[in-house]
Amino acid sequence: MPVINRVAEFHKELTEIRQDIHAHPELGFNEHRTAALVAEKLKSYGVDEIVTGIGKTGVVAVIKGQQNKSGKTIGLRADMDALPIHEILGHEYKSQNEGVMHACGHDGHTTILLGAAKYLAETRNFDGTAVMIFQPAEEGGGGGNEMVKDGMMERFGIDEVYGLHNSPGTDTNHIHARTGPLMAAADFFEIEIIGKGAHAAHPDHGIDPIIVGTDLVQAFQRIVSRNVDPLKSIVVSVTTFHCGTADNVIEQTAKLSGTVRTLDMDVRDFAERRMQEICNGIAQLHGAKINLNYQKEYPVTINHPEQTKFALDVAKKVVGEDRVKDDIEPVMGAEDFSFMLLARPGAYVFLGQGDTPNCHHPEYDFNDEIIPTGSSFMVKLIEEGMPLS
Repeated sequence: MPVINRVAEFHKELTEIRQDIHAHPELGFNEHRTAALVAEKLKSYGVDEIVTGIGKTGVVAVIKGQQNKSGKTIGLRADMDALPIHEILGHEYKSQNEGVMHACGHDGHTTILLGAAKYLAETRNFDGTAVMIFQPAEEGGGGGNEMVKDGMMERFGIDEVYGLHNSPGTDTNHIHARTGPLMAAADFFEIEIIGKGAHAAHPDHGIDPIIVGTDLVQAFQRIVSRNVDPLKSIVVSVTTFHCGTADNVIEQTAKLSGTVRTLDMDVRDFAERRMQEICNGIAQLHGAKINLNYQKEYPVTINHPEQTKFALDVAKKVVGEDRVKDDIEPVMGAEDFSFMLLARPGAYVFLGQGDTPNCHHPEYDFNDEIIPTGSSFMVKLIEEGMPLS
């Protein structure tokens, strides 16, 4: 069961769609043109229902199978938003929106799902209902959560949900995943340090927020090296540190920010608690005031065992058993498909796109050659998951 012949026939058309979306990138919750294009294509494919405005700018389409004896509904998800990055490649479909580009392949993900929708609407060789989910604002906006909060799962009766992401550096048309934690939780923090300003020649008259801040940075790293089980992953990165405007002044305040990544919910909770304890202790040590604003953003992306095995079994039929891995290491990047996997059982997989620049790089471009494979995989999740009797 390799790439579906009919899907392969769509390749040129789908490539043109992908490149059009690439040329008109839109940031999270502003995917108005993209959402309109998706809805227009879905209408032309003859799907049974199209609903816009779910999760603000999301689009959902319903395709009914030849039968509905199973009463089952499977959701397939793609993200639509772009990133605030200046594209430096000069291809003819280069971004026409200065400072915004599809640097993570969401243009490709959207196109893959459109290809699957076109084929499924034509053939309907399944027993149940397929729901196509075109999600906004994956890049930091939590669009997946917004769609869940809008009642999408209940409204469309979704029983299981699946998604994929292109994988630079992974061989073209290989499919990889794992059961359990696949991608990390992403939390973010902002810290304000209030010390006491002074002349730089008299540091004893002040409370130096730079010294306080450097103590914080060092202490946070000991959460990783001394407080958490070394067999459990955690990253604590302080990524900004702003203080001072003159070389002869000890500033009164400083601001730091950064991110925490974890693969375990208990470790995630501990990290937040420990950072607050460290802030309290260092503030007391220096006589400063430290305000910590800790925001839990995306949860851990956790693949469900039964659905992951099913997805990878389907993958083996599409790309071949030798091109499928079921035991890859988790990655510390985050993904808001995690919200959908908290709401319903399902799985998320990586689709190899070859030796290309990594995601979020200004020279990144989605590999159009993997579109038929991605669309065929999505189709077979529906046909194999809800087979005709």
